[in-house]
Amino acid sequence: MGAHAMSFRFDHAAQQVPDIAEAVAWYRETLPGTTVLYQDATWALVEANGVRIAFVVKDQHPGHLAWRVDEAEMERLAEKYNKEIRPHRDGTRSFYLEAPGGQSLEIICTVGSAYEKLVAGSEVARSVPGHGSSSE
Repeated sequence: MGAHAMSFRFDHAAQQVPDIAEAVAWYRETLPGTTVLYQDATWALVEANGVRIAFVVKDQHPGHLAWRVDEAEMERLAEKYNKEIRPHRDGTRSFYLEAPGGQSLEIICTVGSAYEKLVAGSEVARSVPGHGSSSE
């Protein structure tokens, strides 16, 4: 295990879909208890039993696996892979890497972002008995 192993946390999987609303509706119907954390016309974030899935349109983001890191780790990896860190509309910052086999990985830092507050709220709700399984 490397010196940086503890600074990574799985955040979400993202899937490209042609219709955000249709994807969200299907997951809510198919996986009872799926909670919509955010939704607009170009992306949505849902949570099902503690697993977050982002739905994105093709011209916004690639399908990917996202790993959350702190600011220092974000800077270290961006320098190592010569990547530009880009801000997102929700206040997060990230860049993408291509893993062997072609899988796209997002390295994301959520510190101080609206996304961080959103996710923290869902984690608190799951820890309270009777919460976190709403399909609202």
